[in-house]
Amino acid sequence: MFIEPHFGQNNSERKAGSGWIEVICGSMFSGKTEELIRRLNRALLAKKNIEIFKPEIDKRYHHSNVVSHNENAIRSTPVSFANDILLLASECEIVGIDEAQFFDDQLVEVCVKLADSGKRVIVAGLDMDFSGKPFEPVPSLMAVAAFITKVHAICMRCGDVASYSYRLNKSQEKVLVGEQEEYEARCRRCFIQGMKGKD
Repeated sequence: MFIEPHFGQNNSERKAGSGWIEVICGSMFSGKTEELIRRLNRALLAKKNIEIFKPEIDKRYHHSNVVSHNENAIRSTPVSFANDILLLASECEIVGIDEAQFFDDQLVEVCVKLADSGKRVIVAGLDMDFSGKPFEPVPSLMAVAAFITKVHAICMRCGDVASYSYRLNKSQEKVLVGEQEEYEARCRRCFIQGMKGKD
């Protein structure tokens, strides 16, 4: 269970360098975006000034809002490049970033700069791609994060705990934006069995 950090400082008291990075990672259908929205909504209740960003490539549920699989939504700004976030987040206290795996590798440096300037940065994304390999830039973000939450889905084959995003078609494209028609969550055993069946 994640306990949200609180250091008893308001924005006027916070000094540069007192920010931090939180990473929410896991497979598809594990509740990453749901958890991101939950934390951001709590920040809004606390009257914090927040900005939320998502990659422009992700238009599955809404062209601009961040939307979870459970259809919870929060306003966001689509951006094409990670560096765009630096320009747009200069005045806020908390930065939320969804679908981190679709951003370029500059996202790590951007998040570090935001945290160094005293901001709380909350990032959600896949930690593994469709082949079960680390999906950058999320693993590198995990290395520089102060807090990491790994969430899990339910295996669509056997009902066990799932950590893998199994691609149902044979496409070898690393980035293939899709939903239940393209992917399903699987446990390690069912993921391996499925990958062997594609050989």
